Amino acid sequence: MAPAAQVRSSVAEKTPGRILAIDYGRRRIGLALSDALRLTAQPLLTLQRTNRRDDLRRLRELARAHCVRRILVGHPLHLDGTRGEMAAEAERFAARLEKHLGLPVELVDERLTSWEAEQDYSPARASAEIPGARRHPGTRRGSSSGRSRRASTDHLAAAVLLRDFLESCPSRPARQK
Repeated sequence: MAPAAQVRSSVAEKTPGRILAIDYGRRRIGLALSDALRLTAQPLLTLQRTNRRDDLRRLRELARAHCVRRILVGHPLHLDGTRGEMAAEAERFAARLEKHLGLPVELVDERLTSWEAEQDYSPARASAEIPGARRHPGTRRGSSSGRSRRASTDHLAAAVLLRDFLESCPSRPARQK
């Protein structure tokens, strides 16, 4: 890490405020938000991509509305750790985001976050475990296309990314048992 990036990272660690996590995609952007103390991660929403300028404008408005002080962008590495086309695209997106929003932006390894979000979110499982819960309209038991399931879990993948990041922070206070 470059010295300037180290200083910026250490300042961001000590600066209170929310963290916005982004699960970047070509069609959708999943968003999750920490609390102000950076203890919890909550799914926020999934934005449908329109164009770069509109996407950046909407992210800027959300960051301001939620007093975001730091942004994490999921870095989609292959399972073996190598970079692919989407990793390069996420890197360019993160650089644009930092330039246009003026907030520290960090790339964070997002391997298996979408898979974990899909495992945690199962309409059939949710309706079986939660009294009164219903399956999402248009889904059938035992059948869910990857595209429709992913559309409903982008914000959950961002929350998994954020949760994992918060749990790995050394300055995080220990939880009371």
